[in-house]
Amino acid sequence: MTYAGFWIRFWASLIDTIILLLIMFPLMASIYGLNSMSMEMSDGGMSYSASSYSFEGSGNFFLNYLLPAIIIIAFWLFKSATPGKMITKLTIVDAKTGKKPTLVQFLLRYAGYFLSSIFLLGFIWVAFDKRKQGWHDKIAGTVVVKNSNVEEVKFEDEE
Repeated sequence: MTYAGFWIRFWASLIDTIILLLIMFPLMASIYGLNSMSMEMSDGGMSYSASSYSFEGSGNFFLNYLLPAIIIIAFWLFKSATPGKMITKLTIVDAKTGKKPTLVQFLLRYAGYFLSSIFLLGFIWVAFDKRKQGWHDKIAGTVVVKNSNVEEVKFEDEE
């Protein structure tokens, strides 16, 4: 098995982002109405107006923070991958054993996303790391490997 590098993980994340937007946009529109989500046309295409793209209320925290976390962690727990990782044939495994990570590891990994997102450095780190780990992977003790049909991974550097 081989570690998944920066670009394949980038594409998997992009797929996940698009899927989450397809879920979140209709939910937000149904709760807050389309008027609160007005889009402006510009030379570069559609963009959200910063002044009109603000949601308030108790559902805001749930929709913007809690629901995405629940969706992502649930996919990790049941599939060891998000839809983007499944499409690109990637799997998240424990860095030491090659087996499925624990719930605690997945929670640490998700929390580590916030640290990794500082100037995107934790994600870019994947491109330079020997085991292709982002900061969130290092925090959680996970690696992302190619081939989603993995029971237990035998790493290249163990041969």
